[in-house]
Amino acid sequence: MRRHHSIRLTCLAMGLVLLAGCASRSPAPDMQRASGQWEAQQERLTELQDWELQGKAGLRTPEDSTSANLDWHQTPYYFRILLSGPFGSGRSVLEGREGRVSLTTGEGRAEAESPKALMEQELGWSLPVSALTDWIRGLPAADRPHHMERDELGFPARLEQDGWRIVYRNWTHTGELWLPRRMTLTYDDLEVTLVVTRWQPELDRDA
Repeated sequence: MRRHHSIRLTCLAMGLVLLAGCASRSPAPDMQRASGQWEAQQERLTELQDWELQGKAGLRTPEDSTSANLDWHQTPYYFRILLSGPFGSGRSVLEGREGRVSLTTGEGRAEAESPKALMEQELGWSLPVSALTDWIRGLPAADRPHHMERDELGFPARLEQDGWRIVYRNWTHTGELWLPRRMTLTYDDLEVTLVVTRWQPELDRDA
């Protein structure tokens, strides 16, 4: 049962991290946000297809609390997410191309056709991976009901969609984009915190 517990935490964190999706060079915490900046960057933000990032993902449930360091490389055709830390076996790699995703830990390897299918295969349930890719950029998932609250400068402050509550707590300016630097996601008694320490976005890069 220990193996199942480790894979459960690893897959859950992986799925929540598959939420991630923007990037930058070094964060610029001293730069001040201004009204109108969020609206001005919408087209470039939605075009973001390639990134590398480092950060930390924290997971809390009534039964457990854990965290992991995150290193993520993403292109339109391939992704590789490395998680290292207390949960799992210290090092877990989720990678894939269209039609095939694999999760490798110190306890073995599992494969499926998609991140969603991999989680259903290993856990019996899945997370809204496609929506998380939008949420991490401060955007609601398209074509589904949602409620968005904005702060005094027009930036997202709170998003509710698909039963999840996403709170944007801090922002960083990098690659000429304002991107979430710290955010929390809550669903029932599950709470996830994502902190990005290094973003490197690349727009319209040839694959």
